[in-house]
Amino acid sequence: MTEPVFALDRATVARPGGAAVLTDFSWTVREGETWAVTGPVGCGKSTLADALLGRIHLRAGDLTWPLLDRLRAAGRDVKYVSDVARHVPFQENSRLFSYAGHYYQQRFEFADADEPLSLGTFLRSGSPAPADEVAAVAARLGLADRLGQPFITLSNGQTRRARIARALLGHPELLVLDDPFLGLDAAGRADVAAFLGRLVGEGLRLVLVCAADAVPGWVSNKLTLGRRDAGTQGQKDIAPASVPQSLSPSVPQSLSPIIELRDVTVRHGGRVLLDDVTWTVRAGERWAVMGPNGSGKTTLLSLLCGDHPQAFSNDVRLFGRRRGTGERIWDVKRPVGLTSPEFHLYFTGPLTAARAAATGFFDGVTDHATTPEQDAMVAGLFADFGLGALAARPFRQLSTGEQKLVLLARALVKRPRLVILDEPFQSFDADTVARCRDWLDANLSPDQTLLFVSHHPPELPRTVTRTLRLDNGRATAE
Repeated sequence: MTEPVFALDRATVARPGGAAVLTDFSWTVREGETWAVTGPVGCGKSTLADALLGRIHLRAGDLTWPLLDRLRAAGRDVKYVSDVARHVPFQENSRLFSYAGHYYQQRFEFADADEPLSLGTFLRSGSPAPADEVAAVAARLGLADRLGQPFITLSNGQTRRARIARALLGHPELLVLDDPFLGLDAAGRADVAAFLGRLVGEGLRLVLVCAADAVPGWVSNKLTLGRRDAGTQGQKDIAPASVPQSLSPSVPQSLSPIIELRDVTVRHGGRVLLDDVTWTVRAGERWAVMGPNGSGKTTLLSLLCGDHPQAFSNDVRLFGRRRGTGERIWDVKRPVGLTSPEFHLYFTGPLTAARAAATGFFDGVTDHATTPEQDAMVAGLFADFGLGALAARPFRQLSTGEQKLVLLARALVKRPRLVILDEPFQSFDADTVARCRDWLDANLSPDQTLLFVSHHPPELPRTVTRTLRLDNGRATAE
């Protein structure tokens, strides 16, 4: 049997002030093993990762790192786990860059001279790696042509790859990756998985935290966590998920257009982000918006939500009114409900889960007084999505998946005329995807319009009948 890297013995794992997600939990990772940690939303995957890296303390039990002892015996100057291990969580909130110090629309409004943090600077900040090594790692993760781009403007998938690259440039003895494939299209997922697989073959110690259906073939062992139990562990044995079928109520067509884009072109920094896009969406239609990373999806949605300043220089009409004719941004946002990975990153306020969802009534991120009827609507959605027990928990203490469920409820709570869901099911297990997808099919009213962005066609609600495909800024409607 090989030497252990780390070992948890009869541990109780919980975030400060929260309930224990793991009790009497023991787990040992040994040299030569590559583990994936999977389980449903709220099972404690991210909390376990934080405990391993010392970000939260065990309430009971022991955590030992024999790897540190072996490195010290070999003459390495290591004192803490953080000296040898790196964790790439969902959100970047470091001294270098914090979403709490920025606002969502800033990623579309910045001037290059005002934003000193380029991708290249971000990557070099993690280690004294030479420029050629930075360029090589960036190239292997598909970022070679982005090194001069401001970090704040990277897409969701690009940001994920950038943070993996930065961690690797630090040459960690152990790397813990939290959902490394989130936000990546099929080609991007395959490329990153192949790259990580090569690194594992070269000796990288790696622990993946991910959905069960995202576990790569080169993973040797899997730890499956349940809801507040000690989970099961052993050799990898992955069965295809069974997702129940749902009803597909018909959506009546309406002649009333609510979105009209006419020859829309968006440029920035010499790059064409949208190229002569013409598109009409009518009330009650259900659209999928598809396309690879960097194809223009985020830019398109930012025009519709009132977040991109170039909406004013293009012919963009929402609910029959052209942008730039005297409307306020809140007039644009009032009939729209949105959730997206980027919005999630910027949602950092100190609210409870229920109060976070209630901000959807007011289109901002700060708390407002709500009526009993509004409170009842939040409670109803929380019950439907299995969030009832979390209503009073601080939003920031929830797992990534739980936060995404809360923000999905936020997008739906005011029953908006236009529902924009940008990769809403990221990090969800198959049962949670099915529950939410079926809810959309059954509960969106015929006059509500849906735009659903996803890299995974099986996630699409069954009422989706139209598709807009984007590629290099060009759009094709089907």
